Amino acid sequence: MKKKTQGIVFWITGLPGSGKSNISKHIFNAIEKRYGPTIRLSGNDTRKIFNLKGFSKLERIQIGLTYHEFCKKISSSGINVLFDVVCLFEKIRKKNRKYIKNYLEIFIKADSKTLIKRKQKYFYRIKTNNVWGIDLQPELPKNPDIVINNDFKRDAKQLANSLLGKIKKKLK
Repeated sequence: MKKKTQGIVFWITGLPGSGKSNISKHIFNAIEKRYGPTIRLSGNDTRKIFNLKGFSKLERIQIGLTYHEFCKKISSSGINVLFDVVCLFEKIRKKNRKYIKNYLEIFIKADSKTLIKRKQKYFYRIKTNNVWGIDLQPELPKNPDIVINNDFKRDAKQLANSLLGKIKKKLK
C-alpha cells in the first residue's frame, strides 16, 4: 500500500451468486478492527442509494465509473471501503488501479454453469436479458491481487477466513 493516510479499497468482484456479499459480511468486522474505519457496501446498495438505473452493457459501464469515483472519494478521506460488486469490466478495474492509491482487487471465482444451475439469483431462474454469463460476456479479472475459488463445498465463513489470511499476507 502506498499511503497510510489513504483508506484501502477492498474491491470484491465476481459473477452474480458467487458469494461476494456473504464473504464481505463475514470479513467486515475483522477488516475494520485491523485496518481502521471501514464502510461496507454492495453494488446493489449503491445502485439504490444513488438511484442508478439500467443493466445494458453501456449503462453498467457508466455505473461502474460512478462506483470508481465513489470509492476513490471515500478512501481519499482515510476511510476503507469494503465493496462487493459484479462490475466485470477491465476498463473500470484498470482505472481503479491507476487512480485509487490503496486498491486491493479480490476475485471470487465461481463456475458460471454452477451458478446458473444453483438458481440462487432470480435472473438465473427466469428468462431475462443483460445477465452476466448468459448474454453478457464478463471480463473476468486477469491479474487480481487475491483469488478465492468458490466451488460451494465450503461455507461463506470458511471462504472469508481464507480471504482474511490472504489479505493479511498481501498488506504486510
